[in-house]
Amino acid sequence: MAKKETYHHGDLRRALLDAALELLSTKDVGSLSLRQGARQAGVSHTAPYRHFEDKAALLAAVAEEGFTEFGEYLKAATQEKRADPVASLKATGVADVRYALDHPTHFRIMFGCFPAEEPAGSNLFKVSQGTFQILVDIIKQGQTTGVVRQGDPKALALSRWSLVHGLSMLLLDGMLPAKGEAALTLADSLVTDSLTSLLAWQG
Repeated sequence: MAKKETYHHGDLRRALLDAALELLSTKDVGSLSLRQGARQAGVSHTAPYRHFEDKAALLAAVAEEGFTEFGEYLKAATQEKRADPVASLKATGVADVRYALDHPTHFRIMFGCFPAEEPAGSNLFKVSQGTFQILVDIIKQGQTTGVVRQGDPKALALSRWSLVHGLSMLLLDGMLPAKGEAALTLADSLVTDSLTSLLAWQG
């Protein structure tokens, strides 16, 4: 007899996402399956197909949720610094590391499972690009006010994005001794130092 589902309509998708996150906190992506997710959520093995076509779709939903939350971190970090692009850039760098430390499983899925050629029409692509655009817009603002050097704002944003994400991954992988607030202090120092490459020359 099929296992009785324990979630009411409307809760199943959330339950499956939570189950996937719990499993991925101890398992690698390759070993995850929809069947395992169903078992973890306490539903029948066919129930996940109501919301997810396959494992890739489930992982994409985890990543989409992550990018949405990540965007909120970035917006919150710059809330009181909108008039100062340099301060905003510094704040987003530290917020990036903070999000990675607060949500390591989301962060690994967001930046480790989905290639750049993710279909442009997908929700994941739209949300991830919207998050990246926060940084692009700050750089554009800095260029307009003359404090950030000229150049392709997307390319400049990508260089910043890559540097801070590299630090985040090193911290998550335990390759650096800093933890907790010490990790954020390290991020603050690195971001501050790296900002000099973005600033317009001041005579």
